[in-house]
Amino acid sequence: MNRIIVFCLLFQSMHALAQKEYPITRFGAKAGMRFDNAPCIQAAIDSATITGGTVIIPNGTFMTSTIFLKSNVTLQLDMETTLLGSRDRMDYGKSGPLALIVCKDQQNVRIIGGGMINGQGRELVESTIQNLREGKLRDDEWLKKRPSEKNRPNLLYFENCKGVLVKGVTLKDAASWVQLYKECTDVTIYKITVESNAYWNNDGIDIVDSKDVLIKGSFFNSADDAICLKSENPARLCENVTVKNCILRSSANGFKLGTGSLGGFKNIVVENLTVYDTYRSAIALEAVDGGSIENVKITNVRAYNTGNALFIRLGKRNTDARYSTVSNILVQKMEAEIPSTKPDIGYPQEGPLPKIPFRFLLPVVIAGIPGHLVTNVQLRNFDVHYAGGNDKAEIAPVPEQAAGYPEFTMFGDLPAWGLYIRHASGVQVEDFKLGLEKPDFRPALYFEDVKELQLQRVGVPDKEVINASRSETKTISY
Repeated sequence: MNRIIVFCLLFQSMHALAQKEYPITRFGAKAGMRFDNAPCIQAAIDSATITGGTVIIPNGTFMTSTIFLKSNVTLQLDMETTLLGSRDRMDYGKSGPLALIVCKDQQNVRIIGGGMINGQGRELVESTIQNLREGKLRDDEWLKKRPSEKNRPNLLYFENCKGVLVKGVTLKDAASWVQLYKECTDVTIYKITVESNAYWNNDGIDIVDSKDVLIKGSFFNSADDAICLKSENPARLCENVTVKNCILRSSANGFKLGTGSLGGFKNIVVENLTVYDTYRSAIALEAVDGGSIENVKITNVRAYNTGNALFIRLGKRNTDARYSTVSNILVQKMEAEIPSTKPDIGYPQEGPLPKIPFRFLLPVVIAGIPGHLVTNVQLRNFDVHYAGGNDKAEIAPVPEQAAGYPEFTMFGDLPAWGLYIRHASGVQVEDFKLGLEKPDFRPALYFEDVKELQLQRVGVPDKEVINASRSETKTISY
């Protein structure tokens, strides 16, 4: 009996340690915008990682430079809390990883609560430029275009971590990508808000070569891709990633696989997305660096005021012998409204004008390259409505652009207003409805070098609905 009592007391003691709280004020933290709380917050994190526990950032505004999150630590931001990133670029160090919160080679880490993490991205970029001018930093790109992404801090940076939860917080105004999860396992992003139009390359979230990831119930308003999966390691994949019940706004793409695609993407599930005021594609699936896209299922997408509904691309930017592959993709239950005006006009960072000018609205696109086809794509239950209104004109031959940067404007004007497929095999289009406000001189559908194409219950308003060149169509029913 005594042994049982001792065991219970020991268990309670261990449980109490595991639940221990570490308010940063206990370590000397002070609210305000002039005091760097990084040493205080870091001391709390270092203490919490020993026992496991919660580091509490209480209500108020607390300025900090870089802090390092460690295993078995929960960072909790109370409802009225703002964790404010330093405006001084030198507070983040000279080399990477650069971020306000860095977490590398850790496990069982969490950032939770209803508070805000504000990176003060505009001011931080101004500081970056000033430090470059003074020679304190080096950057080969900044005089040509802007400070490179490697010189601009993220808000959150996770690498080689297992068991990550980010829940409830608001992430605002990064100087570069808002949050990056690289080669991580078991990541959950739940009910967060991203508001980041501070500067270029403000991706809302980047999942890089990670697996077992869930992004759910979140809102993204970003200057660059809202949700972006990348593969930067030829030996790794983004695998088993689920995105559900999210609202996206972007001056680039809504949901994207790529552009970085050295390894690939496998078993990707996307459900219930709303995409609005988005300059490029609501959905973009791009393999152009020798990697693969395999087993993607996208269901129930509502897109309005977007430049393009769906863009699927197999290209070859890489200079080695590898070729990308794109196969086994299902996109179903998609509604989209494509305007005649630029969808992101008025946002702080608008998407750049395309390098190849185009005059006409661009269709849904599936495009491979000669000898390397996009295979086994199903498009079901689509309703895409275009503004239309294009007068009769000549369409130039469509360039291949095999090594071009993949985006829906990369080919210039296209010879169809509704659906354009080239270099593909095994495409099934079913219950596919296309609408126009005003007539368009082009056919609704255009196919070139397409094998085993099946069209069933395709609804189009034009008399001239289809133009097929070197394509094999098995079933057509309107």
